[in-house]
Amino acid sequence: MNSHVRQARGADVDGIVAVGHTTWPSTYLELAGAEYVTAGLARWWAPEGIARAIEAGQVLVAETDDRVVGVAMFSVDGSVVDLWKLYVMPDCQGSGVGAQLLQAVIDGPALEAATVRLAHKKGNTRARTFYERWGFVETHRTPDDLGGPDNVWMELILRHRHESPAT
Repeated sequence: MNSHVRQARGADVDGIVAVGHTTWPSTYLELAGAEYVTAGLARWWAPEGIARAIEAGQVLVAETDDRVVGVAMFSVDGSVVDLWKLYVMPDCQGSGVGAQLLQAVIDGPALEAATVRLAHKKGNTRARTFYERWGFVETHRTPDDLGGPDNVWMELILRHRHESPAT
Protein backbone atom coordinates (compact mmCIF):
# COMPACT_ATOMS: atom_id res chain seq x y z
CA MET A 1 0.00 0.00 0.00
CA ASN A 2 1.43 3.33 -1.05
CA SER A 3 0.73 5.78 1.73
CA HIS A 4 2.57 8.79 3.08
CA VAL A 5 2.46 10.56 6.44
CA ARG A 6 2.14 14.31 6.77
CA GLN A 7 1.08 17.00 9.22
CA ALA A 8 -2.73 17.24 9.35
CA ARG A 9 -4.46 20.30 7.90
CA GLY A 10 -7.84 21.84 8.65
CA ALA A 11 -9.30 20.18 5.56
CA ASP A 12 -8.51 16.77 7.11
CA VAL A 13 -11.01 17.05 10.00
CA ASP A 14 -13.74 15.01 8.27
CA GLY A 15 -11.28 12.32 7.18
CA ILE A 16 -9.86 12.04 10.71
CA VAL A 17 -13.34 11.86 12.25
CA ALA A 18 -14.16 9.11 9.71
CA VAL A 19 -11.13 7.12 10.92
CA GLY A 20 -12.47 7.29 14.48
CA HIS A 21 -16.04 6.42 13.52
CA THR A 22 -14.83 3.46 11.45
CA THR A 23 -12.19 2.06 13.81
CA TRP A 24 -13.82 2.55 17.21
CA PRO A 25 -16.79 0.22 16.75
CA SER A 26 -14.62 -2.58 15.30
CA THR A 27 -12.01 -2.10 18.04
CA TYR A 28 -14.10 -1.48 21.15
CA LEU A 29 -17.64 -2.81 20.65
CA GLU A 30 -16.75 -6.31 21.78
CA LEU A 31 -14.29 -5.11 24.45
CA ALA A 32 -16.40 -2.39 26.06
CA GLY A 33 -19.91 -2.26 24.57
CA ALA A 34 -21.96 0.15 22.49
CA GLU A 35 -22.43 2.76 25.22
CA TYR A 36 -18.65 3.08 25.64
CA VAL A 37 -18.13 3.42 21.87
CA THR A 38 -20.81 6.12 21.59
CA ALA A 39 -19.42 8.07 24.57
CA GLY A 40 -15.82 7.76 23.34
CA LEU A 41 -16.65 8.94 19.83
CA ALA A 42 -18.51 11.96 21.21
CA ARG A 43 -15.69 12.82 23.61
CA TRP A 44 -12.51 12.07 21.65
CA TRP A 45 -13.52 12.27 17.99
CA ALA A 46 -15.64 15.46 17.92
CA PRO A 47 -14.73 17.65 14.91
CA GLU A 48 -14.11 20.71 17.14
CA GLY A 49 -11.55 18.87 19.28
CA ILE A 50 -9.84 17.40 16.23
CA ALA A 51 -9.67 20.87 14.65
CA ARG A 52 -8.07 22.31 17.81
CA ALA A 53 -5.46 19.53 17.88
CA ILE A 54 -4.66 20.12 14.20
CA GLU A 55 -4.28 23.85 14.86
CA ALA A 56 -1.91 23.03 17.73
CA GLY A 57 0.22 20.88 15.39
CA GLN A 58 -0.55 17.67 17.29
CA VAL A 59 -1.94 15.49 14.50
CA LEU A 60 -0.30 13.46 11.76
CA VAL A 61 -2.25 11.64 9.07
CA ALA A 62 -1.43 8.79 6.74
CA GLU A 63 -2.89 9.34 3.31
CA THR A 64 -3.44 6.92 0.42
CA ASP A 65 -4.91 8.13 -2.87
CA ASP A 66 -5.99 11.43 -1.25
CA ARG A 67 -7.88 9.56 1.51
CA VAL A 68 -6.96 9.78 5.19
CA VAL A 69 -6.38 6.15 6.19
CA GLY A 70 -4.67 6.64 9.55
CA VAL A 71 -4.16 9.18 12.29
CA ALA A 72 -1.71 9.80 15.12
CA MET A 73 -2.50 12.43 17.75
CA PHE A 74 0.04 13.40 20.38
CA SER A 75 1.14 16.03 22.84
CA VAL A 76 4.59 16.93 24.11
CA ASP A 77 5.23 17.47 27.81
CA GLY A 78 8.90 18.23 28.38
CA SER A 79 10.86 15.10 27.47
CA VAL A 80 7.72 12.94 27.14
CA VAL A 81 5.55 12.55 24.05
CA ASP A 82 2.08 11.26 24.86
CA LEU A 83 0.58 9.34 21.95
CA TRP A 84 -3.18 9.79 22.43
CA LYS A 85 -4.40 8.22 19.21
CA LEU A 86 -2.95 5.83 16.67
CA TYR A 87 -5.70 4.39 14.48
CA VAL A 88 -5.70 2.94 10.98
CA MET A 89 -8.72 2.18 8.79
CA PRO A 90 -9.58 -1.54 8.91
CA ASP A 91 -8.92 -2.03 5.18
CA CYS A 92 -5.37 -0.69 5.70
CA GLN A 93 -4.49 -2.48 8.96
CA GLY A 94 -1.52 -4.80 8.63
CA SER A 95 -0.19 -2.86 5.63
CA GLY A 96 2.46 -0.86 7.50
CA VAL A 97 0.43 2.37 7.84
CA GLY A 98 0.44 2.17 11.66
CA ALA A 99 4.19 1.62 11.63
CA GLN A 100 4.65 4.62 9.31
CA LEU A 101 2.63 6.81 11.68
CA LEU A 102 4.48 5.64 14.80
CA GLN A 103 7.85 6.11 13.08
CA ALA A 104 6.81 9.64 12.04
CA VAL A 105 5.97 10.47 15.67
CA ILE A 106 9.33 9.08 16.84
CA ASP A 107 11.22 10.94 14.09
CA GLY A 108 9.25 14.18 14.49
CA PRO A 109 7.64 15.27 17.77
CA ALA A 110 9.66 12.73 19.78
CA LEU A 111 13.00 13.61 18.18
CA GLU A 112 14.19 15.43 21.30
CA ALA A 113 12.14 13.36 23.75
CA ALA A 114 13.34 10.68 26.14
CA THR A 115 10.07 8.74 26.25
CA VAL A 116 6.97 8.00 24.21
CA ARG A 117 4.01 7.13 26.46
CA LEU A 118 0.61 5.70 25.51
CA ALA A 119 -2.29 3.67 26.81
CA HIS A 120 -4.40 0.97 25.23
CA LYS A 121 -7.45 -0.79 26.61
CA LYS A 122 -7.00 -4.01 28.57
CA GLY A 123 -7.96 -6.83 26.23
CA ASN A 124 -6.83 -5.05 23.06
CA THR A 125 -4.20 -7.66 22.31
CA ARG A 126 -3.66 -6.44 18.76
CA ALA A 127 -2.56 -3.01 20.03
CA ARG A 128 -0.44 -4.51 22.80
CA THR A 129 1.35 -6.83 20.37
CA PHE A 130 1.99 -3.95 17.94
CA TYR A 131 3.49 -1.71 20.64
CA GLU A 132 5.55 -4.51 22.22
CA ARG A 133 7.14 -5.14 18.81
CA TRP A 134 8.35 -1.53 18.90
CA GLY A 135 9.86 -2.02 22.37
CA PHE A 136 7.11 -0.45 24.49
CA VAL A 137 6.79 -1.95 27.99
CA GLU A 138 3.84 -1.81 30.37
CA THR A 139 4.34 0.59 33.28
CA HIS A 140 0.98 0.60 35.08
CA ARG A 141 -2.81 0.40 34.70
CA THR A 142 -5.52 2.91 35.53
CA PRO A 143 -9.32 2.74 35.50
CA ASP A 144 -10.98 4.07 32.35
CA ASP A 145 -12.86 7.30 33.07
CA LEU A 146 -15.73 6.27 30.76
CA GLY A 147 -16.16 2.91 32.49
CA GLY A 148 -14.47 0.80 29.82
CA PRO A 149 -11.66 -1.69 30.33
CA ASP A 150 -8.63 -0.46 32.29
CA ASN A 151 -6.03 1.67 30.54
CA VAL A 152 -2.77 -0.25 30.10
CA TRP A 153 0.02 2.34 30.07
CA MET A 154 3.18 1.61 28.10
CA GLU A 155 6.40 3.50 27.50
CA LEU A 156 9.13 3.42 24.92
CA ILE A 157 12.40 4.77 26.30
CA LEU A 158 14.40 6.53 23.60
CA ARG A 159 17.70 6.12 25.48
CA HIS A 160 20.00 6.33 22.50
CA ARG A 161 19.17 9.99 22.05
CA HIS A 162 20.03 11.18 25.53
CA GLU A 163 22.88 9.06 26.81
CA SER A 164 26.21 10.73 27.15
CA PRO A 165 29.09 9.05 25.45
CA ALA A 166 31.06 6.74 27.71
CA THR A 167 34.16 8.38 29.15
